[in-house]
Amino acid sequence: MGGADAWTLADALAPGVTVGAPPDDFNQQGQDWALPPWRPDALAASGYAPLRSMIRAVLRHADGIRVDHVAGLWRLWWIPPGRGAREGAYVHYDARAMLAVVAIEASRAGAVVVGEDLGTVEPEVTEGLAEHGMLGCAVLWFQRDSSGDLLPPRLWHPETLASVSTHDLPTAAGFLLDEHVRARAEAGVLDDVEEARAAAARDRAELLDLLASEGFGVSESATSDEVVLAMHRLLATARSRIVLAAFTDVLGDVRQPNLPGTVDTYPNWRIPLSRSLDDALTDPRVAAVASSLRERSSRL
Repeated sequence: MGGADAWTLADALAPGVTVGAPPDDFNQQGQDWALPPWRPDALAASGYAPLRSMIRAVLRHADGIRVDHVAGLWRLWWIPPGRGAREGAYVHYDARAMLAVVAIEASRAGAVVVGEDLGTVEPEVTEGLAEHGMLGCAVLWFQRDSSGDLLPPRLWHPETLASVSTHDLPTAAGFLLDEHVRARAEAGVLDDVEEARAAAARDRAELLDLLASEGFGVSESATSDEVVLAMHRLLATARSRIVLAAFTDVLGDVRQPNLPGTVDTYPNWRIPLSRSLDDALTDPRVAAVASSLRERSSRL
């Protein structure tokens, strides 16, 4: 709200309003990100110049961009001043124009675009990304079929970036230990802690069953590191255009980098890796995951 961008782009932003997300399974009280939203009328009047210059500046130094909460190109959850996240409402944008700006700038830079289309997302979002040659996201314990069962990575859509988790979700080790439940309960963002624990247990059992059915099962006495390696071996079977492994997952770190819906109750973006970069690059766990991904590359 008080950053340099909010100050210099004040005419294109809605003063006093914050953007966030409505309640969902992971964030039962909704989220307030303490950021001002774009004004759709001001963006259109400027020919989308603020968005265009932002994308261009990022791609001046990168070969790709991941657009977090890409559904925000379609609609954003506006929270009125002094109200809670539950009291927000969706404000719609011209998604075709917004997507065109991103696509044009990416084309000029020769860059890939990945849209984070996870969570409360309408089908038109994923469809719109595909129409513009952009990748969606596929997360190991989010991808499900029409019956609600976990979908094997070999059946995921090819036009995706695949990963075990993301910065906003539990790490692989944290998922196995219910750390995401503990952290959210401690931060006060859960309405029903016991139901969250029960849901986490169901999710964990489903994933272990999927590992077994796809030929990557582990024994009941397996260590956390062994289960995490099995997750990555399963991930390596994905049809996705890009498959990524994160140090936070591979090294067995428990705390997730960011806990959505929190500001001061969780150390967002301040949690260091458990090992230095030099040590991480020589860690046998990193070598094992890298080997599984290299095997994937040789099959493509």
